[in-house]
Amino acid sequence: MSTAHLHAVPSPTSLVEIYSEAPLPTRHGLLRAFVFRETGTGKEHVVAVKGDVRGHEGVPVRVHSECLTSEILGSLKCDCREQLEHALDLIGRSERGAMIYLRQEGRGIGLGNKIRAYALQAGGADTYEANRALGFGDDLRRYDIAAQMLKELGVRSIDLITNNPQKIAGLEAEGVTVRRRIPSLAKSNPHNIGYLRTKRERTGHLIELSEQKTSA
Repeated sequence: MSTAHLHAVPSPTSLVEIYSEAPLPTRHGLLRAFVFRETGTGKEHVVAVKGDVRGHEGVPVRVHSECLTSEILGSLKCDCREQLEHALDLIGRSERGAMIYLRQEGRGIGLGNKIRAYALQAGGADTYEANRALGFGDDLRRYDIAAQMLKELGVRSIDLITNNPQKIAGLEAEGVTVRRRIPSLAKSNPHNIGYLRTKRERTGHLIELSEQKTSA
């Protein structure tokens, strides 16, 4: 991917700018990692790009929010790690694609509050009830940053890897052309089955549950 012009000075209205980039050999093939920094806060987000995406239509893209508990600690309370790996595998098998990794832990409430929400869930609340009990909305994630990252990379339209119709709507509201949806993997286990059903029933996630036995 040609990146000679990607480091221009951002406009005054830019939310993010490219801070650094480098080739990154991975289990999914050779990717190029871009670190974007928010111009107001310095918060960093990552895009891993496969192939040349500039000027292309229908680029396979996953917009993924950080989940330390599953991706690092191996938590079984959600399916975030499986969705991340599934999307990276799909992108790795494609001619081109992009994984946008946003630092929006806990649907935007942060790691500390996510663990507080987990404590409430242990007492019987579902994922949305726990958020509300802590004074938060169901989902505080934002998609304007992801939209600007795609614009900076020159992506014209995307095939979005997701089960979440609200994510499609959020990106489209920010000017992203979503050509079609690619279903994301959803693997259930005894610890996350209630969470997955709640997402499907309460917020319309297009989840086809794959039952999987997992030891406690």
